[in-house]
Amino acid sequence: MKKPLIILTGPTAVGKTNLSLSLAKAIGGEIISADSMQVYKYMDIGTAKIRLEEMEGIKHYLIDEFDPKEEFNIVKFQEYSLKYLDEIYTKGKIPIIVGGTGFYIQSVLYGIEFEENEADNSYREELEALANKNGADYLHQMLSVVDKKSAETIHPNNIKRVIRALEYYKQTGGRISDHNEMERQKESPYNFVYFVLNDERKILYDRINDRVDLMIKQGLVDEVKKLLDMGCTKDMVSMQGIGYKEIISFLEGNATLEEAIYIIKRDTRHFAKRQLTWFHREKEVTWIHKYEFNNNETMLLEHMLRILISKNILN
Repeated sequence: MKKPLIILTGPTAVGKTNLSLSLAKAIGGEIISADSMQVYKYMDIGTAKIRLEEMEGIKHYLIDEFDPKEEFNIVKFQEYSLKYLDEIYTKGKIPIIVGGTGFYIQSVLYGIEFEENEADNSYREELEALANKNGADYLHQMLSVVDKKSAETIHPNNIKRVIRALEYYKQTGGRISDHNEMERQKESPYNFVYFVLNDERKILYDRINDRVDLMIKQGLVDEVKKLLDMGCTKDMVSMQGIGYKEIISFLEGNATLEEAIYIIKRDTRHFAKRQLTWFHREKEVTWIHKYEFNNNETMLLEHMLRILISKNILN
C-alpha cells in the first residue's frame, strides 16, 4: 500500500496558507512547507511567512529552520522532507506539502535523483566569475544556447541554478532539462493528490500588489537592514529572493524606494506567471479554480475532501 500524500500548491499570493490550515484541521494533517524562502529564520515579512500564532496548532515543518547565512537548496529540501514525512506517518497523520516551489515538490513526489559532481569546481568558479563580470543575463543567455527548456524555467537571477544547468551540460554532454524530464516519468511511491489552487489573473495580480504594499507597511525595509546588520550579504542565496535584493538596491542608493517597490511587484507577478506555466506542465494535477466556487473556502474545502475520499486518501 502506498502511503498517502497531499500537495497544495499554486502561484504566490493565491491563498494557499489559509486553505492548507482548513484542510489540515479537517483531515488530521501536518504541513511541510515547499517554499525556498520561508525556511530561513528572521526573514518573515518579505516571505509572507505564517506566524506561530496563525498556525492554529497545526505542526509546520521547514519554516524558520535555517540561518540566512546557510545555503538551502533542492537536495536539502528533499532530504529534510523525507525525514519529516516519516515522522508524520509515524504519528498516524497525513502529510500536506504546501508551497509554490514546483521543482521542490517534484523532487519528493517522484523521488528525483540528483547527480552531484563536486570533484571539479573549476568550471563553476569560471561561471561565477563570468556572472560577476558580465551579469546574470549573460550567463542565462549561455544556458539558452545549450538548454533552451531550462532557460525558459530558470529565472536569470537564479544564478546558482543557471550555473548548475551549465555544469551538468559540461560534465555529461546532456541537458539537465532532459534528465529532469526522465526523472519525472517515474511512478510516484505515494498515493497522492496534487492540488493546484488558482484564481483569475486580475484578482491574483491585485493580491500580489496589495501584499507588497502591506510588506512595506509592516517594515520590510527595516527587516532587510537588520539582516544586513547581522552580516548577511546580497550574494547569499537567501538574499536573492524577490523583495530582498530590491530593497538592498534601494539601501545602496541604486534605486528609489518607489522604484524598488515597482520592481518587486512586477517581478512577483512574473514569478506567479512562471509558476503557473510550471504547474500546467505537471502531470496528474487537480486544478482548483477559486472563482468556480465564488471564492467560498467552505465549498472549496468540501470539494477537495470529496476528491481525497474518491482517491482513497481519506476513508
